[in-house]
Formats: sequence, C-alpha cells, structure tokens
Amino acid sequence: MDKRFQITFKASEEGELLRTAIERHGISKRGLTSIKYRGGNILVNGEEKTVRYQLKKDDKITIIFPLEEVSVGLIPESGTLNIVYEDEALLIIDKPPFINTIPSREHPVGSIANIVCGYFAEKGIPSTVHIVTRLDRDTSGLLCIAKHSHIHHLMGIQQKKHQINKQYEAIVHGHLSQQEQSIIAPIARKESSIIEREVCEQGQYAHTDVKVLQKGYCQDYPVTHVRLQLHTGRTHQIRVHMSHIGHPLVGDELYGGNRKLYNRQALHCVYLEMIHPLTGNPISFSSKILDSMRNLMNNEMLEN
Repeated sequence: MDKRFQITFKASEEGELLRTAIERHGISKRGLTSIKYRGGNILVNGEEKTVRYQLKKDDKITIIFPLEEVSVGLIPESGTLNIVYEDEALLIIDKPPFINTIPSREHPVGSIANIVCGYFAEKGIPSTVHIVTRLDRDTSGLLCIAKHSHIHHLMGIQQKKHQINKQYEAIVHGHLSQQEQSIIAPIARKESSIIEREVCEQGQYAHTDVKVLQKGYCQDYPVTHVRLQLHTGRTHQIRVHMSHIGHPLVGDELYGGNRKLYNRQALHCVYLEMIHPLTGNPISFSSKILDSMRNLMNNEMLEN
C-alpha cells in the first residue's frame, strides 16, 4: 500500500499548463522540487506528466508527495493525547498545562511534539510533526498540528491572511474599567532578556481584543475573567498586552502576576476556527477552561 500523501483535483481551464494548475492549488516551489526529485509523482488521468503538459478541462490531476522523514533529534515517546479532531490533514489537540509544545533546551523530551511523533509511529502514519498554532508551556487548550509539510504550508498562508481565528480565556488581576477594548501596541524582545517581551515603538505590530466575562475576587484580590481574540501572533502577546494595560495574568510572574494565587499563567485557548486546507470548508473547535482556572473565580462573584 502506497502511504505517500496525495491530493487530487480537476483541471478547471482548457489549455492551462499543469504547472499553473499546481501553483493555483497552493503547492510551493519547494514542494514541487521535492515532488520531482525526492520520490513524488505528478499524474494526469493516471499517467505521469511534466509540468509543461497542457491540460484539458476536467482532467484528473493527482499529486503524490514523497514520504516525509522524522525530524532529526525529535525522539518518539509514548504518552496521552487529548485528541479533539483528526483526519488525513490535521490533528487538533487539547493541550494540558506544564508541557512544552516542542522540545527545548530545558525540556528536551516530554513535549507534545515528542508524543505526537510516537503516536504517528504507532499508527503507521508516515509524517513528521508540523506545529501550526503553538502554545507556551504553561498555557493550556487547543493547538493545531499539520500532518504533512504541504498542509503546513497551506495553514501558514492562512495565518498570514489572518484566516485562523484563535480565542483565549484568562483570569487577570484587577477589575477592567471597560467591558470591551482593543489593545494595539507593538511588541519586541526585551534587550536584557532572551525570553521576555515588551511593548516598544520599535516592535512588531500586535493587536488583541479583550472582552470582560465576569469580575470577582480570589483570596481578597480583585480578578477578572476575560475572553481574548488574537489578530496577530506575537510571542507572549496576550501576556505582554494585559501586563501593559495594568492587568497581568494571574500566576504570570514574568509579567507581574501573582504566583501565590495560581501556579501558572491562567490562560487557556478555548476556540480555534480555520478553513480546512483540503476541502475549503470552515471548521471550528471549542474547549472549556480547566476547573482549576474556573475555581479562581468561585470565591466571590460580582455582576459585570
């Protein structure tokens, strides 16, 4: 059985060059080179053709990609994955806190990528791990993984066009004065740190929308449950923006939060919406915040 990843589509125009049809379906030049020289095939009505072949309307085009190799240094591991959705193209996972999305110097093993690599090996899925939406180690919730480099490429195009809708919920310090607001403030790496980010004029454009869900108290500290939508994807964007307006995330020591109330930043990705890279149809996924986060608001609730 041929386990190589493939896509099939029909020619839409009489006389169109095969190369043009391939490019129109989002296959990158790098991907095309890989197909041609690393064990892929380009078929028209079941017969191998060059990219200079002139198509007839409704010709069946099949692109067979070469087998992928597992990333060097990514050690397959067994572990539990909370899989929300899976098909031939995508894997959506509900990530727990205290686990890296990818290995790091401090945590070279035990990441989601390591476990997914082991899962692929166990299921006989000939793929490496392509992270589409990455989460910080202590952030929980939904993350998206592409099962093939071509799918990763297509999802990257969606990200550049802001077609992936990511929403989070967080518990932050203080009571926000506005029910809804937009934070538009550029973010850059702090000169004195390799990890920390800050708002500064020389930074990259960053936009976060904030909506208040509930105000309350946690151990006599005023806190607010908020919903956040990212319009850009800067590193630590939510954490930096909320700290910038004087409402750091509970538990986020790096940006001014109180770790005594919670043992991590109280942040969870609750919603992902995107266009399926193969069908072109919109798909969406939801996840509830963890009970430990919800319980932060259970001490004393206020009306909005």
